[in-house]
Amino acid sequence: MTSYVKVRWDHEFTEEPVDVFSELDDQRYEVRKVEVYRDGRLDWADASRETDTIGLGEVPFPDLKEINAQEEFHAETITVAEFETAWDRARSRR
Repeated sequence: MTSYVKVRWDHEFTEEPVDVFSELDDQRYEVRKVEVYRDGRLDWADASRETDTIGLGEVPFPDLKEINAQEEFHAETITVAEFETAWDRARSRR
């Protein structure tokens, strides 16, 4: 079953994303990903597109409890509509 996750990363790095949206397959591997940067930049990846700055995870996505155990992260399940909105925004900016 496909699932959708948003992870907020609280940090001060200008070249790292603050929000990451991921579409996960039934084995929790990333299928599509969107990264949102503090300055408004957006980047995306899927099976047909990865770059030096963004790519799909090579291992299954961790459980949300594991991510949330780290103080600088807040992970939550989101709807397909929320993911698709981020995906469409990222794809339209390229």
